[in-house]
Amino acid sequence: MLRGSKVGLRARHEDDIPILRAELYDDVVNSSRADSRPWRPITPGSKDPRLVVDDSEQGRVPFSVVELDGGALVGTATLWGIDNHNRSAHIGLGLLPSSRGKGYGTDVVAVLCHYGFVVRGLQRLQIETLSDNAAMLRSAERNGFVREGVLRSSAWVMGEFLDEVLLGLLVQDWKPDVNQRDTTQVVS
Repeated sequence: MLRGSKVGLRARHEDDIPILRAELYDDVVNSSRADSRPWRPITPGSKDPRLVVDDSEQGRVPFSVVELDGGALVGTATLWGIDNHNRSAHIGLGLLPSSRGKGYGTDVVAVLCHYGFVVRGLQRLQIETLSDNAAMLRSAERNGFVREGVLRSSAWVMGEFLDEVLLGLLVQDWKPDVNQRDTTQVVS
């Protein structure tokens, strides 16, 4: 498990899947805003790659996000689009509705930065998010991400085109929070 100050990122457990399906993926609006593909229902028990981890997939590392106090599942986090040649990857996360507004997003981004830069040895991390996703923009910027551009009308979401903001962070510009550095650790 990777530990932040509030949350831990661990392997996906089988009993996480029904919760993530019900609270994140079956919510049409949330799922449409989070995924660049059109929403579709997921058949119970299916091996949908958004939920079920394929350990042979090297370009995507999904985590379940849990509270450090009590271990409750609070969401999902992913390092995806991993490019080992250019040493870059993308960050994504989704928090359950009951877990939003508690600072977990900022902590998840910090732990993913630690994983990407320290554990994986990457040079660049990138986030793309809808321009009206204030929580993700705050979480990214609190961790040192810089707005690099706006992709105008690039996302088709629930009947309209929305802008996306592109944010990037280079390893040499990363300044892990002192508390984060002390608490982010790999625990078996």
